[in-house]
Amino acid sequence: MGFSCGIVGLPNVGKSTLFNALTETAAAEAANYPFCTIEPNVGDVPVPDPRLDELARLARSRQIVPTRLNFVDIAGLVRGASRGEGLGNQFLAHIREVDAIIHVLRCFEDADITHVAGRVDPVADAEVVETELMLADLQSLERRIAGLERKVRGGDKEAAATLALVRRLIPLLEDGRPARLLQPEGEEEAHLLRQLQLLTTKPVLYVANVEEEAAATGNAHTRAVEAFAQERQAGVVVISAAIEAELAQIADRQERAAFLESLGLRESGLERVIRAGYALLDLITFFTAGEKETRAWTVRRGARAVEAAGVIHSDFARGFIRAEVVAYDDYVSLGGEQGAREAGRLRLEGKDYVVQDGDVIHFRFAV
Repeated sequence: MGFSCGIVGLPNVGKSTLFNALTETAAAEAANYPFCTIEPNVGDVPVPDPRLDELARLARSRQIVPTRLNFVDIAGLVRGASRGEGLGNQFLAHIREVDAIIHVLRCFEDADITHVAGRVDPVADAEVVETELMLADLQSLERRIAGLERKVRGGDKEAAATLALVRRLIPLLEDGRPARLLQPEGEEEAHLLRQLQLLTTKPVLYVANVEEEAAATGNAHTRAVEAFAQERQAGVVVISAAIEAELAQIADRQERAAFLESLGLRESGLERVIRAGYALLDLITFFTAGEKETRAWTVRRGARAVEAAGVIHSDFARGFIRAEVVAYDDYVSLGGEQGAREAGRLRLEGKDYVVQDGDVIHFRFAV
């Protein structure tokens, strides 16, 4: 299981340049004019995790298989998208299909690159996109009311609860606040909120695209974005798409590290975006390790052992017997599975065990 992040923003803010850098491809044409991306480009990239190398060394694995992340480069949005202007209908449809939104904001000055609004104001840009998503959500909710009212008159209790939720959401959106700011009243309402599939309930990560000189420290624009994001319960990563484009051309790990160090950076933008994306979606990684391969798998935090087994194969979940679990730190400090077993650090867990980040798991099953 991976997760997909839609890269959005106004035209000419660096979406396609970032996409190309992150996926190390030239699949998306980066050009200085609006709508150079029309059909969404999808990039499937491995998630870097230094724990994989250490596990593979100890397990003497012949192959390493990281978990993967999908980036979707979505067409630039303009004001009026919720009414179908520009490529609005396509934009909104593509956003509905992703798990999280990576909103690229222009936080650099460059007279040679045209801004669609003729000025550099990342917070205003963020508000344009957010407003269009809120308007689309409002339209969606208002269309539901008549049908829900009919069901309520017929005695449908779930429809009554959904209608009450819709009537709580509409004033929030009309007040210019995204639906993710609503605090559900219990798990039942949280479930109904997820069923509504609103655009503004999706987690948002703002990527502040800066000039190379500001990649390590940020600038006045990024500080304004950070304040805005805090109000909206969103994350922020400061990144230079130009640096990421250069980094994508360097294959040697040591050279990449030296290049980053020369810029005052400890890791690439991809690594920071992935870590922030995991936090947004509340994801964790568990591992399987053996002579054939060491592999990383992704599940949502709180997933139980039987769910994790099902991520590997449905047969693992259907015929689940038990999970043999070693925490990553124990696996490494004790020299692998055998050392952990001898030290009593390998645990036998049942279906309801809650998987922890870094667990190394061997599933026993029978079909």
